[in-house]
Amino acid sequence: MALSRKQLKIVDALDKRVELCREFMNDWLLFNQILSAYPKKESNKAQLEQQFLKVKSKLAREHRVLKDTLQADYGIDQNLMNIISGATSLENIYSQSEVAIKKLQTEWHRAFISINETLGVLEDKKMRAEAGEKMFILPSGGTAMRASSAGLSEKAKRNLMIVGAIVIVIGAIWFVPPIRNLYIEALVQLGIMSRENIMP
Repeated sequence: MALSRKQLKIVDALDKRVELCREFMNDWLLFNQILSAYPKKESNKAQLEQQFLKVKSKLAREHRVLKDTLQADYGIDQNLMNIISGATSLENIYSQSEVAIKKLQTEWHRAFISINETLGVLEDKKMRAEAGEKMFILPSGGTAMRASSAGLSEKAKRNLMIVGAIVIVIGAIWFVPPIRNLYIEALVQLGIMSRENIMP
């Protein structure tokens, strides 16, 4: 079965998201490799520090792009950026207690698992889209436009609820005589409406 043009665009967008997430995961692995290599006696500590700072910078940039691009599919551990920003230098990390280092490693693993889960969701969506299943994704940048309508955005739901509440209030004012009379009397007292304009 040949895919429609719209579906091909969705497959292409999902492919780009998969690659973006995969690159982020590879850099996250590199972060850990550098972190693990530092305490070894034969390691070039100055070179590792330089690589560590580069990979941290790249991860910070990629994280922002990834979060903006994936939007609803973004399922990466919220603590990830705290790990990156808290790891100021390898020397600083390894000057901490053994417990603090173990905690950092545990947090790294938790984030790694969440990156893998996110990548798995994206790969599954891409595979299903390639098989012809209709997929709904938000374009990068956060606009509320969808590839196909799959429900209302949160903003549209909120606006619809507000309009519904206003219609209910106006209906209550018009169709419930005691409320209508109370409202008309208030308008007359405020001088907005005169008694001659009131229908019997």
